[in-house]
Amino acid sequence: MTAVRIALANLRIPETPDGSLRLAVAAVAEAGARGALVACFPECFVPGYRWPGVPAPPPDPTFLEHAWNEVAAAAKAADTTVILGTERVTPRGLQISAGVFTPDGSIAGWQDKCQLDPSEEPIYPAFGTERRVFTAGPLTFGIVICHEGWRYPETVRWAERQGAQVVFHPHRHLTDPGIPAPRGFADPLNSFHEKAMLCRAAENTCYFASVNCANSESGTTSAVANPDGSLLCHQPYGEAGLLVADLELDAATRLLATQCQTSPF
Repeated sequence: MTAVRIALANLRIPETPDGSLRLAVAAVAEAGARGALVACFPECFVPGYRWPGVPAPPPDPTFLEHAWNEVAAAAKAADTTVILGTERVTPRGLQISAGVFTPDGSIAGWQDKCQLDPSEEPIYPAFGTERRVFTAGPLTFGIVICHEGWRYPETVRWAERQGAQVVFHPHRHLTDPGIPAPRGFADPLNSFHEKAMLCRAAENTCYFASVNCANSESGTTSAVANPDGSLLCHQPYGEAGLLVADLELDAATRLLATQCQTSPF
């Protein structure tokens, strides 16, 4: 059996872009010290997610470039691959993305968000058009960002058909109006979101690793689902810290994903 360790950075919501960078660099160092092959952050953790109706500073390409360099250096020092939820200023406009930083301090590439929530369209007018997979040691992984993983199962299946044993799911989720605080993971009275984590794993026979910020009012927390759709582990609601999980890659057979006769991408 081939085992790998991953870390999900279930951190408090940063108050400023500089604060987000400090939290990210510290979490990468901790993930490396705890032996994580890959550390993943929530959606747009650096410089911070732009909530609809909430004032935010304008996009700052200079800060973003500085932040990416700092995270790249932290990944190299920790000997850990880092998936950083961030934003990118592109010729088409501001874009939600995830950058993959390697243990040699380079950027392996970007997975841009291809499916936006309608509320995001006025804030993040640009969107991705391509999907890709990445590698870290024996691990092949894909990335789907928030809305993509909840409502578009084909995004996860595509990565599995390209060889991914794990799909990481950076997201940012607060509570839904009228939904009670969760009493436990995948609470039947709560929204569909945590049930979707288990479904994405089971319907593709893969691991599904979803990471949110720490928020006691949120209907979702960070969690890892097993390839059979059962829950491997989850972070206590509202508790900031790394969720560390050991995965047996041989269990991620991708059987159900590869049996699918059509591919949407």
